[in-house]
Amino acid sequence: MGTESVDLIDAWHDLYVMLGTSSAALIGLLFIATSLHLGEVVSNPGFRVRSYNQTLYLLTLLVEATLILVPQPVSFLGAELLVLNLVGLWIALSTSYIFIYKHRDNSHRGGMKLSRAIPLSVSYLVGIAGGIALIQSSRWGMYIVTVSYNTLLVTVVLGAWSTMLGIEQRQLDVEQREKAGS
Repeated sequence: MGTESVDLIDAWHDLYVMLGTSSAALIGLLFIATSLHLGEVVSNPGFRVRSYNQTLYLLTLLVEATLILVPQPVSFLGAELLVLNLVGLWIALSTSYIFIYKHRDNSHRGGMKLSRAIPLSVSYLVGIAGGIALIQSSRWGMYIVTVSYNTLLVTVVLGAWSTMLGIEQRQLDVEQREKAGS
């Protein structure tokens, strides 16, 4: 591995230690939040799929941070990130297709919406571009990958927050109906 490869990745080491740790912590918090509302998540196909996919998205981020921290040639890292982001893009697009075209009724009950699908897909497309740039040993590759990572992280956090708000809103609606019926 050339000195340029080591210098390129070493410069990003601390950032990706922090980002990987953040992703791992968010996976744990997502598990806790889902566990606390398990009945509601299981009973709503939209919430169930969103919680599952949010976990997958966070896992792709954790794997991405791990790959970046493993000493290896930049071109190998680029190829690995290219494949990982292609997998993430496939998850986002297949979920979008299922909820937007096949199960439209579930998209109104907490499933996938274009407002979630677009940033997820764009994040993975940017990650693919970053992987390609790294394969070509471009110094811009890590900047592009970092933009992808942070955009995806923010999108997943906002999606998880939206899921929890939706669950709480449904619980409040049930309580209000029960009070009105008494």
